[in-house]
Amino acid sequence: MKKKLLSILLAGTMTAAMMSTCAMAEDVDYSADEGEIYMFISSPEYADAITELIDAYSEVAPNVTINYETTQNDYPTLLKAKLNSGEVPDIFSSTSGKEIDTYKEYSYDLTGQPIVDAMDPGVAAAMESPTDGSGCYGFAIKGNYFGVVYNKDIFAEAGVEAFPQTTEELIDACQKITDAGYKPFTTGFAEWWVFKHVAQHFVNAAAENAGITTAELISKFEKGEAKVSDYPELYNNFFDFIDLAVANGDDKPLETDLAGEEAAFGNGEAAMVCGQGAWIEADVLAINPDLNIGFDGYPVSDNADQCRVITGSDQALHVSSESENLDAVLHFVNWWYTSEYGQSWFTDVAGVVPPIVTDAQSDFEVINQGAAHVAEKGAADLSICLSTDGWHQTFGQIMQDYIAGTTDKDATCQAIEETWPTIDGAEAEAMTE
Repeated sequence: MKKKLLSILLAGTMTAAMMSTCAMAEDVDYSADEGEIYMFISSPEYADAITELIDAYSEVAPNVTINYETTQNDYPTLLKAKLNSGEVPDIFSSTSGKEIDTYKEYSYDLTGQPIVDAMDPGVAAAMESPTDGSGCYGFAIKGNYFGVVYNKDIFAEAGVEAFPQTTEELIDACQKITDAGYKPFTTGFAEWWVFKHVAQHFVNAAAENAGITTAELISKFEKGEAKVSDYPELYNNFFDFIDLAVANGDDKPLETDLAGEEAAFGNGEAAMVCGQGAWIEADVLAINPDLNIGFDGYPVSDNADQCRVITGSDQALHVSSESENLDAVLHFVNWWYTSEYGQSWFTDVAGVVPPIVTDAQSDFEVINQGAAHVAEKGAADLSICLSTDGWHQTFGQIMQDYIAGTTDKDATCQAIEETWPTIDGAEAEAMTE
C-alpha cells in the first residue's frame, strides 16, 4: 500500500530547488556508467525497498551492478572488520553526529554534489563534521521519530483513557492492560540498538533536571566524570522501566528481535513496543491493516512535560572516498535523491520520513502523531547521535547481561561508567594516538 509522508524536518517550500535537482538527474547519461557498486548498510527493515530502488536504477544504468548486503545486530563489528582489511564498501552506513568524524577519513565529501542541494537542510547539517562543521560526509535513507508505539484499542479496552505521561501512570496502565488479558510490552531486547533508542529519552531527562545539556552530560560520562547513580532519571527511572518491561513483556525478552516485536504488536498480543518508531508502521499494518496505532513519548519521570518524542536523522550513509567506481557511485546517489523516481521512493516505496526537500503529505499515524507532539511539546534531543555505535553496541550487551541476571544494577552501572570512556572518551583517543 502506497503512503504519502510529511517531512517535518523542512520549513517552507523549495519548489525551484526540487525542479533544478530533478533536471540534474535527467541530464546525466547513466548508460555510459559501468562496473560494480558494493553497498553494505544496516537497517534490514528497508531491504525490500532498497532492492526495488536498485532494480529501478538498473533500467537507467544497465551496465552498473549494485551488490547489496544488509545486517543489523552485528553491523558495526562487521563494518570495522571490512575497513581494517581494506575492503571498504562503496556505500556504507553509520549513525550521524559523532560517527561522521569516526568514518570521515573513509568518506567522500559530497559538498557541491546535487544530492546536497536536494537534502533537507536539517539532514544536511547532521552530515557535517561535528568537530568543525565542515563538509558533507553522508546522506540519509530517512528522517525518524522515536517514542512508544502503542495499540489504542487495547488501551481503551483496558480502561486506560490516555497514554501515560509519568512513570507512576505507566505502572498503573501496565496493571490495567495485564488485567484485560494483554501483554503490556513487547521489548525486542535481543537487539542491542533497542536499548539506545530507549535510553536516550531518560538521558535527556537526566540532563534537563541537572540543568545541563544532553551533550554536556554525555561528555561527563565519556571523561569518566559522572556516575549513573548521580542521576535518578538513569539509576532509578531507566532501570525501573527496563525491569517493568521485562516483567510485563515477552516470555523470552532476550530472544525477541525486531520481527518478534512486529509480530506480537501486529497480532494484537502486546499493547506497547519498546525501542521502535516510524519504521515499523508499514510492517505491522501488513499484519493487521485495521491496527489502531498510537504514538507518544516515554514516561521518564514524574514530570509529564518530559514525556516527549524525539525526531531527527540518526543514520548516515557514506560514499567511500576510496571507491574504484567513484563516478558511478556518485551518479547513483545523486539519481536516488534527485530523479523523479528516487524522490518518490522515500514516500511511495520505503514509507519513511523523507530526508529531502518535499511538501508531500502523510497518512502514517506515527508521522502525524509525532508531528503533533513536537508542535505541542517540542522534541527531545536526538542524543544517540552524540555517541558512536561502538559504544551503543557495548551498552546494549551490558544491558542484556543485566536482563539475563548475570549482573546486578550496581555492577551494570559500574560497567557503563568504566567502559564508556574507553570507547568514546579520552582513553579511546589516547589509544589511537
